[in-house]
Amino acid sequence: MSVLAPEVPWGSVDPVGEALHRLRVTGFFYCHTEATGPWAVDMPAFGECVSFHVVAEGECWVEVDGLPPVRLRAGDLALVPHGRGHVLRSAPGVPSMGRVDELPQDYVSDHYSVLRYDGGGQRTDLVCGVLSVDGPASRLLLELLPPVVHVPADDGAAPWIAGTLGLMADELTRTRPGGEAVTTRLADILVIQAIRAWVDAQSATTGWLGALRDPHVGVAVAAVHRDPARPWTVEALAREATMSRSAFAARFTEVVGVPAMQYVTSWRMHVATDLLAAGEPVARAATATGYDSEAAFSRAYRRETGRAPGAVRRAAVTAT
Repeated sequence: MSVLAPEVPWGSVDPVGEALHRLRVTGFFYCHTEATGPWAVDMPAFGECVSFHVVAEGECWVEVDGLPPVRLRAGDLALVPHGRGHVLRSAPGVPSMGRVDELPQDYVSDHYSVLRYDGGGQRTDLVCGVLSVDGPASRLLLELLPPVVHVPADDGAAPWIAGTLGLMADELTRTRPGGEAVTTRLADILVIQAIRAWVDAQSATTGWLGALRDPHVGVAVAAVHRDPARPWTVEALAREATMSRSAFAARFTEVVGVPAMQYVTSWRMHVATDLLAAGEPVARAATATGYDSEAAFSRAYRRETGRAPGAVRRAAVTAT
């Protein structure tokens, strides 16, 4: 997937919305669990993936090491966004039956399974998923999230989440042309809905989220995201933000925590890393991020990341 977005004639006036728009699910697996208590399963760590859990009936608890357990009731959704291992339990203290991916279950397809367990107690019906996401904006946004994002059923997003899950279930249980593509896009929507619910509840005015929500700085940040190859200067960014150079520079550092041009360089390296990881030539990464030569780009990349761009590309190509 290209990490660069084409210009569109209507532009963007919502930097937070634009960041959410760039979030893309690139891989997924879903499990529909029908269990009666007592039960508990380990959700292993999955790299940089996002796990989600939605309770359709009954309740359960999500436990992440070092944090208080989170109780999920019918209609609730929880995201575990950092790939951390965690435990699902019918009630606190119930011993785990093992890793969920090693338990007997019916595999409906390569991306969907049904897990049934009869413990004789209260019934819980839930849908769980593990999703991988792509793109620098996606990763930066996910890095902002807490270890567990809880969207309760009485949140305004809950009806949309329930509707999305219904559509996903329909696609997963019926074999139709394009079903995997539709399910992936629905997963995009599900994660975006949960993140948007969390963002709406925040009052942060600093850092990356604060930058996106700032009426002036957010416009400049979005412009950098859309066109990292443009020869950005503080003056050019200030024009995007409709501020004077000095006022913009001070405001950007205050809100984001780093100077504007340092942010531009950091974003370019994020974009370049995605291109290199996709097997693009170093020259392509250099051009896409505004460098006139491979040598200049390589020096900047090594300085910012501590790695040579060629080595990053070779590692990605070898891994595939």
